Amino acid sequence: MHRFDEAVQAIFGPIADTLSAVVFYEIPIFGGVPVIVLWLMAAAIFLTVWLRFQPVTGLLHSIDVIRGRASRKTDPGEVSSFQALATELSGTVGLGNIAGVAVAIGLGGPGAALWIAMFGVLAMSVKMAEATLGVKYRHVAEDGTTRGGPMYYLRDGLAEIGWRRLGMVLAFLYAVFALVGVFGAGNLFQANQVTAVLVDATGSDLLADNKWIVGAALAVLAGAVILGGIRSIGRWTSRITPAMAVLYIGSALAVIVVNIDQLPAAIGAILGGAFSPSGIAGGAVGVAIVGIQRALFSNAAGVGSAGMAHSASKTQDPATEGFTAMWEPLIDSVVVCTLTALAITISGVYLQGAGDGSDAAGVAMTAAAFATVADWFPILLTVSVVLFGFSTILGYAYYGELSAQYLFGESRGVQLGFRIVWVLAAVVGAAISLDAVVAFSDAMFFLMAVPNLLGIYFLARVVRLEILRRRHRDRMGMLPEIDPELQVGMGDHEPTREQVAAVRAEEEAEAERIDALHEKLEADPEFPVRAPHHDDDLASPMGAPSRPIG
Repeated sequence: MHRFDEAVQAIFGPIADTLSAVVFYEIPIFGGVPVIVLWLMAAAIFLTVWLRFQPVTGLLHSIDVIRGRASRKTDPGEVSSFQALATELSGTVGLGNIAGVAVAIGLGGPGAALWIAMFGVLAMSVKMAEATLGVKYRHVAEDGTTRGGPMYYLRDGLAEIGWRRLGMVLAFLYAVFALVGVFGAGNLFQANQVTAVLVDATGSDLLADNKWIVGAALAVLAGAVILGGIRSIGRWTSRITPAMAVLYIGSALAVIVVNIDQLPAAIGAILGGAFSPSGIAGGAVGVAIVGIQRALFSNAAGVGSAGMAHSASKTQDPATEGFTAMWEPLIDSVVVCTLTALAITISGVYLQGAGDGSDAAGVAMTAAAFATVADWFPILLTVSVVLFGFSTILGYAYYGELSAQYLFGESRGVQLGFRIVWVLAAVVGAAISLDAVVAFSDAMFFLMAVPNLLGIYFLARVVRLEILRRRHRDRMGMLPEIDPELQVGMGDHEPTREQVAAVRAEEEAEAERIDALHEKLEADPEFPVRAPHHDDDLASPMGAPSRPIG
């Protein structure tokens, strides 16, 4: 294995170093600010203002959408809004919420936690835009399966506004970056970290010498889910994600309760440290950069994954998924990250510093905070890390599959081939050290944000129209009421034959009504009515008649 590691390092090492240097290039101010972070920050601030602060004003409306009251079981799509939300959360809630927060606090002090939460709120608008466009430009096949995501809204959306060639180039680049990026960030890295945590927690020499065993177990479990496609992934992530969230949040709250006498001091340290001129990482602005960077790297707002997850949702209104997806950074960066920060701060373990700044050091810091409850309590953290890692492997499998099918075709062979390779990659990631490969794919992962956000800027008017139109219809009471029996709900989204037949009958009746109306208008010699200043070729608002008039 060591020789293989060395060979891989020799090949990928120089490439990974060069690519990482470009993608994560730092402007030498405030201790170093990565350009990619500024790129993500700019989009988050712009979209929050552009969409009129929907993460705040539209929060209550979004609850009904997530509960499945805004969509019908007969709508196109494969999963419920809640299952799409769970799939995306399964990919973003992970080591970034445990190790990343700890490292941020170790480097920038407790104040970094406030910036993580604050920028998590701004990131909600980015996810909203991605999910809305993902549904609007998705492709629905005759068998009901869906294909969507940034590849499609970059290609088709930009073509719609007259930028066809640019859209094709950006879509291709995005698919390449995504295919490589999710393999590293969503598979190899996750399998490697889960294995490392289990080996460290158990102290097993057997696992230490045979790490492939953990990888094989992950591969078998993941394969059982992934081979069933997005419906299977959505079904399982909608179960695993709430369970792991409850476990981790409950554990973090236990740490806070045990150290409750230090809560006022911890809150004071977080609030004061966020704006302290004597912050560790270059003053108050440096602390902010550390927190913002960790928030963006944790919730992945801007890389486009939300557009892929929500493109499979059952809905006829793209905006419903925007209001669903905006919860992801709220849960990820505001709720989970804040609880981690409080646990680390209130227990005082952050005073140890960030160690070597690695994820392993971050996990160790969080484990030390958990140990203040009981000696055995870090076991719960180990279970949480394993669940986080496994769920990420499930969620990112769908993103990789969509990218592969966009690049190589939507055949059954491409689909099955990708799933097999994805499952086997978990064994490879667990068994060997692939530092160079992971560094390379990590850079590719964040490169996804370049074409994705460019496309969102071009399509900003489209996003704004979809989102604000739904909000206006909601305020005016114009949204259609859906029969409770037809509502998608949070998991039960398959319609009965009778429901499908009833909807088809309604659609046929509506089509006949429209045809009859057109025939009546065509028979009217004064239709279409035009103002004197209108051109003769002005299209009728009722649609073009089937035969010439007059």
